[in-house]
Amino acid sequence: MLLAVLITNSEGNILVERFNGVPGEERLHWRSFLVKLGADNLKGVKNEELCVASHKSVYIVYTVLGHVSIYLVGKDEYDELALSEAIFVVTSAIKDVCGKPPTERLFLDKYGRICLCLDEIVWKGLLENTDKDRIKRLVRLKPPTEF
Repeated sequence: MLLAVLITNSEGNILVERFNGVPGEERLHWRSFLVKLGADNLKGVKNEELCVASHKSVYIVYTVLGHVSIYLVGKDEYDELALSEAIFVVTSAIKDVCGKPPTERLFLDKYGRICLCLDEIVWKGLLENTDKDRIKRLVRLKPPTEF
């Protein structure tokens, strides 16, 4: 299961969070843990260079994209390899929406579309859509031309 998708600015303030199957009382722990993990390890990391960690039998893949940091947390079948694929889909969608790796301001300007993309990519803790064109079409709310 994909337990969490968290996006923060360069100062560690949370811009977007999506938790799946994580009890409310554990979410604060995960927020602070992921922000600290990023503060300790993302300095000097290149855009889209993946970092991997594990904590309490779950896997974490995280990266920097422009001025935002993206964290994905998974367990069971969502190991490092699956999370790497998922984070690639998320970063690609954000770049498509923003037109480039985002600054915090650009990210917040496109916040609604980014949230729609995340909702199409991850559904109830499962990686739902990975096809770039399909995600674009679903976010535009246009029906498919072919079946």
